[in-house]
Amino acid sequence: MSTHPFNHILLATEHTEFDIGAERLALQMALHCKLPLRAVLPILSNPEYEVEAPQLAIRAEREAAAKVEVLRSQAQQAGVELEISTRRGPEPYREIVEAATLQHSDLIIARRRGKQGFLARLLVGEMVSKVVSHAPCSVLLVPRASQMWSQHILAGIDNSPNAQQVARLAAKIAAQCGMPLTFINVISHDTNSLRLQAETTLGQALAISATAGVNAESRIMVGKYFEQILFAAKELLADLIVVGRHGESNLIHTPFGSTTQKIIGLAEGPVLIVRS
Repeated sequence: MSTHPFNHILLATEHTEFDIGAERLALQMALHCKLPLRAVLPILSNPEYEVEAPQLAIRAEREAAAKVEVLRSQAQQAGVELEISTRRGPEPYREIVEAATLQHSDLIIARRRGKQGFLARLLVGEMVSKVVSHAPCSVLLVPRASQMWSQHILAGIDNSPNAQQVARLAAKIAAQCGMPLTFINVISHDTNSLRLQAETTLGQALAISATAGVNAESRIMVGKYFEQILFAAKELLADLIVVGRHGESNLIHTPFGSTTQKIIGLAEGPVLIVRS
């Protein structure tokens, strides 16, 4: 089994002001991990409309080509090998998911959100939400001001089926980056039964991290999951949060957990959502 957390990184970007952080972090990560970087730039396409106004399609292609050249130049200056492609379609998230599937990506790096829209109140962009929901791999969502992590990794470990997968991936990142790692289990009420369950789950996570050569710490916290995760991240100065898809959403556009969305939207740094 590979000890590297990721081997095939895909940057999903429209090269707007909202994508700056994701682009920066993707280049830093590729350089640090000594990995080639692939990128996909989705182009919104409406075939029926473009038949009536072909000049719009031509302009979109020219704008995309210019963005591709800028990204290639940035990668060259950073010393990163970049393979970039454009994909046309009526729903950009589908093009990103399809690119990740075809390229066997194990991580998609994307912006946290774009312009204010339907999901502004949830602090996660609609396209990004759909990428997380349908991605074949883990997704790293990045605010505009973010840099690659360098201080502390926090992993939210609940009692879901993918808790061990979250622990395993967080431990691999901590081992490769030589960073401290803390596992947090949040319980809704301070009862003996819930504490016992949390201790068992955290014990399994600590065993996984020890196997990876990481001497991690653990905490049990009481309260709302997203509030305690964000509080712990600030207290620990954690600049990477690793979580699974926690909870369910009733919104048709956001089938991944609404609690996870709150963590993504309110966190000061990047959040890695581990695919179950």
